[in-house]
Amino acid sequence: MSSPSARAPLAERVEELLAPGGPLPIVAAGDPVLRAGAERYDGQLGPALLARFVEALRVTMHAAPGVGLAAPQVGVGLRIAVIEDPAPVPEEVRVARGRVPQPFRVLVNPSYEPVGSVRAAFYEGCLSVPGWQAVVARPAEVRLTGADGNGRPLDEVFGGWPARIVQHETDHLDGVLYLDRAETRSLAANETVLERWAQPTPEKAARELGFDLP
Repeated sequence: MSSPSARAPLAERVEELLAPGGPLPIVAAGDPVLRAGAERYDGQLGPALLARFVEALRVTMHAAPGVGLAAPQVGVGLRIAVIEDPAPVPEEVRVARGRVPQPFRVLVNPSYEPVGSVRAAFYEGCLSVPGWQAVVARPAEVRLTGADGNGRPLDEVFGGWPARIVQHETDHLDGVLYLDRAETRSLAANETVLERWAQPTPEKAARELGFDLP
């Protein structure tokens, strides 16, 4: 367990972030907090402050908008993330990507491991890398362990798009950005993705841009 002196700076930092109210500023790529790896949560914020911080993450995620947000993305190096995905996509996209609605979830000290060897590749973006997307191949199914916002154990298998979301957010807690795992030849501006590569799968982009898919 962390000492009171170790907890104080983090709690003070979070209090300062929350003071203005509303969505929190999102840290952009290049800030060391996104690369440092987050500290395991061990009561540093206390229950009341943790609840306020989680709510601020939820508000910020919705405002961005995004389907997940990790604490380092708002400058807080703790292993905490939130996810939520209403999945407002056409049926063909839902089927191709396995994108199904996910309720709001809090992930505390999460970690994941692949289930099986199947990998899936799709365009992926990040709120900390605004304006760009790239194709990332990830395990199609993962087992996520950790705890929820109330300290209850979490041990669940995720597949399809939810598996991609929990991997992306957990990676943030390890100092990993999606670009580290991406097919660099696929990198495209958001506008280009919408204009040219908005198909349910990235097969056309792979052919025309010259990268491999699993």
